[in-house]
Amino acid sequence: MKRMLINASQVEELRVALVDGNKLYDFDIEIPSKEQKKSNIYKGIITHVEASLEAAFVNYGAEKHGFLPFKEIAPHYRRPVQTVASEDGVKPRRPAVKDLIRIGQEVIVQIEKEERGNKGAALTTYVSLAGTYLVLMPNNPKAGGISRRIEGETRNELRDAMHALEIPENMGLIVRTAGCGKNVEELQWDLNYLLQLWEAIDRSTQQQAAPFLVFQESNVIIRALRDHLRNNIDEILIDDLEAFNLVKSFLKQVIPDFLTKIRLYKDAVPLFNKYHIESQIEVAYNREVSLPSGGSIVIDHTEALTSIDINSARATKGSDIEETAFNTNIEATDEIARQLRLRDLGGLFVIDYIDMGSTKHQRQVENHLREAIKIDRARIQTGRISRFGLLEMSRQRMRPSLGDSTQLACPRCKGQGTIRNVESVALSVLRIIEEDAMKKDVEKIIAHLPIECAAFLLNEKRSVIDRIENRLKVGIVILPSRHLETPSYEIEVIRERDYHEEKSSYAQIKTEVINIPEFAQHVKHQANATKPAAVTEFMHDSPAPMLNKNEAAILIKRFWGKLSKAASGNDIEIIDDFVAVDGDFEVTESSSELPLPKTSKNRNRNKNQRNKKQRAAKTVVEGSEIAITSPENESIVPIVFTAQEVATDSEAAPQKNSNRNNLRRGPNRRRPRNPDYKKSESDNADFVKVSHSENTD
Repeated sequence: MKRMLINASQVEELRVALVDGNKLYDFDIEIPSKEQKKSNIYKGIITHVEASLEAAFVNYGAEKHGFLPFKEIAPHYRRPVQTVASEDGVKPRRPAVKDLIRIGQEVIVQIEKEERGNKGAALTTYVSLAGTYLVLMPNNPKAGGISRRIEGETRNELRDAMHALEIPENMGLIVRTAGCGKNVEELQWDLNYLLQLWEAIDRSTQQQAAPFLVFQESNVIIRALRDHLRNNIDEILIDDLEAFNLVKSFLKQVIPDFLTKIRLYKDAVPLFNKYHIESQIEVAYNREVSLPSGGSIVIDHTEALTSIDINSARATKGSDIEETAFNTNIEATDEIARQLRLRDLGGLFVIDYIDMGSTKHQRQVENHLREAIKIDRARIQTGRISRFGLLEMSRQRMRPSLGDSTQLACPRCKGQGTIRNVESVALSVLRIIEEDAMKKDVEKIIAHLPIECAAFLLNEKRSVIDRIENRLKVGIVILPSRHLETPSYEIEVIRERDYHEEKSSYAQIKTEVINIPEFAQHVKHQANATKPAAVTEFMHDSPAPMLNKNEAAILIKRFWGKLSKAASGNDIEIIDDFVAVDGDFEVTESSSELPLPKTSKNRNRNKNQRNKKQRAAKTVVEGSEIAITSPENESIVPIVFTAQEVATDSEAAPQKNSNRNNLRRGPNRRRPRNPDYKKSESDNADFVKVSHSENTD
């Protein structure tokens, strides 16, 4: 049973988890104090044009200016410039970027990628607005299409539905996966909402000077409902009344069918602990993840890529070393795909698989990885396992990763992960002291060191310090500080011309300076600097249109027509004069109309049983009636077939019941070797089987 769990009991964190039973398969978190800018729309000013990068830098109100590539600048922002022919006169020269856009020009931009490290946000002027079923691109008429996850005949039906939509000129439209199976009326309803939203955004951009926030993306709860809520979600649990009312109002307007699935969680046990996923979330913060067989995967982040190493450790799941390596790699592949979703990691990845000698096993691991990532919403590209046992892949960065949202670089190691030992730091400081002492006009050097490093220099290297003082005529003072930790230190160089008040050594020890922690500074800054968006997301004017009776009847008619034609191979017509009912349709079948073949465990055991089966295969469907009932009001929708008697191939074929060589008695008998007889049996069995299976669903 799949559930969506929404934890909003703590205002500092909003968490949404998708679970299958008690297993977490997707997770999202939002910290209100840390603004997420992806998909936000701003009005900015171009502050710099860099021809070498073919890009512009835009001030949209953040501390770091955003990066706007030339290919992401819409044509209506570019100045008309006459193309200049090249020197050979063959190929026209493309105008320079600085000739097409100018500094100080105002542009409407949307955040494509969040700020990361020392990199500013990636921007685009091709705005996209995500709705329930559609994505509207107001200034990109060339873009559009249908989600790559929608395939088959449904894709063709959606393509026809898109032609019937009233799409304004110079706009593009994409049908999301949630739009699968929706009719024109439902798609037009969502399109009208997106058009109203864009009109409000466009109107607000003309009323205020740049830079400012025009439109802010919805919070994590609305995004989760919009992006993850599908028919396979059986229950939505929310542990906060305010969030419950928000979800209820959203579903009432957008997806009213899901109103019966939401429930306010009131138990004393916390929601995430109830379903045993709190510990699974904690694993997503760890560097090492254990596997059930005893192996493990280790995830390390670098500036260029993320490396994933697979270790067999105590894994013994296999008869030999090759089998153990293969089984561990398969198990690790599933966990890697899951961890990428939970942590929302993006960029380049290199997976170091355990060496496998069999090429067949390598291909199986690659195929297993492709199957494991199919449920991922992000775009993923995978390579093949190289001769070094490495597999390269890339994953689209959907939003800030779990680490970027909730973790800070270690203040001691500065995010490096390791620190130098005491001896290494102390000797490094000693060399720096000697180097500074050799400079001109240096009178004294004061070194503030951690207690361990100061003790090492004063006890182990006292003679070296004395020699430096005597040789260079410079005073050296080593001061231990309990407020410093390895590898931190501070060196003061006092020159002869500088004024320096003489103090005792203990009086020169610096006291701890109490500063606001980095995360607290960030929270305070955001609280003061964040301004409300000019346009906020609003609810639809009217609820989502429901499937009406005529449309439901047409869908049922189409379904039974294809089913009957495929099963019987004859032209069976379905009349149009039947009544559709509201509700969930259940297919039932009258036993008197479509007789089932009489079978037993030892069918065809004697001649009488074979004759009974052949008589049952002669099915007359003229006037047959298949009833479709609604479980709510038990109304009946008759669908009557008008056709002649359906003759089977076995009836036309000569009977060979007397040939006992074609049949074997007993439980291990084989089917008759006569291909015509076999075909007739399978055809009728398939027709009856399909009809009967629909009766059980």
